[in-house]
Amino acid sequence: MTATTAQVWLPYPADEIDGLPEGLNYLFWDGEPDYPGDPADCAYYVVPYMKGPEVAVRPLASMSAVQVVQTLSAGIDHVEPGLGLLPAGVRLCNAQGVHEASTAELTLALILASLRGLPGFVHGQDNEEWRAGFYPSLADKSVLIVGYGSIGSAIEDRLAPFECARVARVARSARTTARGPVHTLDDLPALLPEADVVVLSTPLNPSTQGLVGADFLAAMPDGALLVNVARGGVVDTKALLFELESGRLRAALDVTDPEPLPAGHPLWHAPNVLITPHVGGSTSAFEPRAKRLLAAQLTRFADGEAVRNVVTTTG
Repeated sequence: MTATTAQVWLPYPADEIDGLPEGLNYLFWDGEPDYPGDPADCAYYVVPYMKGPEVAVRPLASMSAVQVVQTLSAGIDHVEPGLGLLPAGVRLCNAQGVHEASTAELTLALILASLRGLPGFVHGQDNEEWRAGFYPSLADKSVLIVGYGSIGSAIEDRLAPFECARVARVARSARTTARGPVHTLDDLPALLPEADVVVLSTPLNPSTQGLVGADFLAAMPDGALLVNVARGGVVDTKALLFELESGRLRAALDVTDPEPLPAGHPLWHAPNVLITPHVGGSTSAFEPRAKRLLAAQLTRFADGEAVRNVVTTTG
């Protein structure tokens, strides 16, 4: 199959994306029961956004000619269960560059809302109560970012004006940045006791599944705030509930395990927790950035150039 005849499955109509290269056969599919064409003819598959792993994986077994699978999310965990169905040599690309602004923005909103007691003020307004008092400030706090990729870096960009006492960084590999060192997960036992705010922005993979368990949480100081904008599976929900119900820690969660959080789950009504429904990337900033990414990636694909954001290649 040549690039001039290659079939591309898009979750947007092609005429809604500026800059798409000519010569490709664009089909619109956003997770509907019926496919827009034969999956065996698809060369470039853009996974429908936020439609869950069942939709994401459904056509993969039939995509015998696919060359690139492109997610519109930073994480790829919803696609990984189907990678074994693909032929060798398929490149899986994520959406680096699309979600940084929105996710970092929500991270700061969660930190500030939690520290300054905004949920309590909302309840007070509902009950016509004037809940004056002193509340924690982000200024002078020590922040630990666990998962220092492009989103973690964008979070630190937005922390800069808030006069934090310290920002520490953790990623899979140690390195040095213009802002300072990036530590590894092995350094967490030394870093956690000094962190007033712990932000999780790491991918979900075997090394991070359940990373935030009883030992991790126990190492956080009394009154510390855990903010999860990564994936729910990074946190052991039972261990977190224990710390929340004891009153020792606070949490602000954009993602949960399970997700969506079912009615009646104890996390809904645990003390000292703020929950948002996985909306870190779901803002007006998403679509224009996603469409620019697709136009750029497909232009490279049509020209025979290497696509970017390759996370893994099937083998």
